[in-house]
Amino acid sequence: MKLLPFLRPLLEAAAAIALMAVGLRFITSFFASKSRVYRPTFLRQFALAFWPLLCLGVGLPFLGSFFYIGTVPLYEQVLLGFITAVVLGFSVPALVLHAQYYARNLDTTLVFDPKQNILEVYEGRVRIPFGKSDLIRVERVTCQSRRMFWSNYNYIKLHLRTGEVLTLTSLLTRLDPVAEFLRNTPLEHQQRWFCFV
Repeated sequence: MKLLPFLRPLLEAAAAIALMAVGLRFITSFFASKSRVYRPTFLRQFALAFWPLLCLGVGLPFLGSFFYIGTVPLYEQVLLGFITAVVLGFSVPALVLHAQYYARNLDTTLVFDPKQNILEVYEGRVRIPFGKSDLIRVERVTCQSRRMFWSNYNYIKLHLRTGEVLTLTSLLTRLDPVAEFLRNTPLEHQQRWFCFV
């Protein structure tokens, strides 16, 4: 097990950096006003990917045992295969969704303030002009299960009269208030096991 002494300092450093980032964000939140501009921030990504990354981090030492597969008895190989399937089955779908959402909304900025009746979407620095009357259809896609690591990943698609489709993912913000804001539009709610865009 030469892999463990090398892996432990990396995991400790990653945990220390994550703790410092969360601590700094917590302290600065006392001095900041509530934002109405949403982007894929580190803290939002960390909140969504925490459990899948933790599961993968716990399972990685077991996955390192595959290098010694010839010296391991058969029952341990079966147990190792089962643990690998569980770890990858829980973490990989969430990480794939996270990567897909990040690629989709990397340059997207959402300006949302329901009290002021503001919903604006920017791609890069360009504002996509639309109003509620320009929405032909709004798709709200959520996960069927509430207990899986990927159940917090969901999205809203705004279909405009121009034929353009704007996708807002949960990487930007919680989408429940946005869906509530759009309740008087032609809103279609769908549930899927995996909310691939």
